[in-house]
Amino acid sequence: MTTDTTPQTQTQTAKTAPAPAALLYAIIGGSLLTIVSAFLAWTWTADFPGDLTFYGSPADLQYITLAGAALTLVHALSALGVKGFGWLTPAGSRKAIWFLALGNAAATWFTVIAITVVLGGVINLEPGAYVALVGSLVPALAAYKLPDDSRKVTPAKSTLPNWAEILIITGVFALGLFVITFGIDTDDKEPQLFVAYLITVGLAALALNKSGLLARFSVLTANNRQVTLLGTAAAAIAFPFIQQSGDTYTLIAVNILIFATVALGLNIVVGLAGLLDLGYVAFLGVGAYAAALVSGSTASAFGIHLPFWAAVIVGAIVSLVFGVVIGAPTLRLRGDYLAIVTLGFGEIFRIAMGNLDGTSGPDVTNGPNGIPNIPHLEIFGWNFGESHTVAGIELGAYANYYFLMLLVMALVVLVFARAGNSRIGRAWVAIREDETAAEAMGINGFKVKLIAFALGATLAGLAGTVQAHVNTTVVPENYVFAGPVPPNSAFLLAAVILGGMGTIRGPILGAALLFLIPAKLAFLQDYQLLAFGIALILLMRFRPEGLIANKRAQLEFHDDTADQAPKDLATAKAGA
Repeated sequence: MTTDTTPQTQTQTAKTAPAPAALLYAIIGGSLLTIVSAFLAWTWTADFPGDLTFYGSPADLQYITLAGAALTLVHALSALGVKGFGWLTPAGSRKAIWFLALGNAAATWFTVIAITVVLGGVINLEPGAYVALVGSLVPALAAYKLPDDSRKVTPAKSTLPNWAEILIITGVFALGLFVITFGIDTDDKEPQLFVAYLITVGLAALALNKSGLLARFSVLTANNRQVTLLGTAAAAIAFPFIQQSGDTYTLIAVNILIFATVALGLNIVVGLAGLLDLGYVAFLGVGAYAAALVSGSTASAFGIHLPFWAAVIVGAIVSLVFGVVIGAPTLRLRGDYLAIVTLGFGEIFRIAMGNLDGTSGPDVTNGPNGIPNIPHLEIFGWNFGESHTVAGIELGAYANYYFLMLLVMALVVLVFARAGNSRIGRAWVAIREDETAAEAMGINGFKVKLIAFALGATLAGLAGTVQAHVNTTVVPENYVFAGPVPPNSAFLLAAVILGGMGTIRGPILGAALLFLIPAKLAFLQDYQLLAFGIALILLMRFRPEGLIANKRAQLEFHDDTADQAPKDLATAKAGA
């Protein structure tokens, strides 16, 4: 049977298939229509959170739609070859436009559906909502039909002058700070706003990665490491100064930093050494309880008040001792057996803290009531429990702990980076990949694993000392294996896996997402674990190496050489 390839058939096919230019014009037109819709009213009543009733003055939800449409528009102009936009898509435009258009359509349709559900029917929609629905749907459908134009981009040295590179890095960090602050500052009474924000930002980040723009930016940051570090520090320090709602969201940022710091410590144990620890949150509790007992709490059984630096040392040393005591007899186990033993240790710690109440055991921890009334820190006369005015801006009490946790985070990052690149770090990686082969090469597996376990416990205890003063109370229920409120062992492990094992930025990103999302979507608390499980399944299916993967994991999970081997072998046999 032969295929008809006559010129008449080819001409008909060419006429019926849409040209890429036509698809791009459809994307541009739909994006412009969506931008216009943001300046129209989407509903007639202010009962819907956010007040989408104004003409010419977009609300926050409409600004999200506006931003998504604008990004889709400029990427479509890049694909069309308009001068000045080509740098946006060095790795191809099709996937980038598709993810941007999909994110914009999903966020817009979610908002409109939420309006009809909350207000009780489509009768509450104004013309702007219908314009937004059509305008966002057209680019998504057209982008899906775009031909694949992906191409491999080899990172090359930037040809821009040094001042231009620094200006770009500064602008990107300023934009990133604005985007992060916008997400954290979303009102808890407007969960629809945070969901739309999450959809748009998530798919936009994926689109920028697919377009190759992030790879180009990484070249600029690699050429200007000192500027990048200074920019990161400046953006982090500036966060409390741009808060408009006082300490409400600064406290969320403090808890994210605590969670991320503990996740980095766990990353040493799991990501570098490959030890599955399911009771790691207990070391956070050890540091918190140790600091609470020596920090002058009225409920402390010791009745002593050490300065903060001494309390930090006590918490870190006690956690180190517990890490060695628990690790010495258990680290001779491997795999599932080690995981079960560490899980048991975590539960033993929680139960023991609840029983040391003077009735079931010695009166040390006040039992289930915990240790309350932990006084705020005071360093060089600076009381962390009071507001202070800096550069004419009043900073709340939690801003003090925010800056303190930035220092702790910097210390933990430095320890992780130095340890990972050291001789012991390479030994951890060797143990993780194949313990038997590593021991055959002369590595003392037990000693190396014990060092990782002890170091991870010390870093968790360090974060625990700050957490005790931030919360001003310590109770056993804060240190469980799994629960609705992080940090707990399950969420810590998930943060490492979600972000990317063995990296620095990965666990920080994973911890931020896993803390911020439940805090902002409290109305879904009953379905939190269900959504959490679905997210992990999708992650393992589509990106098993994590959101920010190291090169070793990326090659391991996405190596195409195995797919080529059978074909080459068959070709070789056929040729022979």
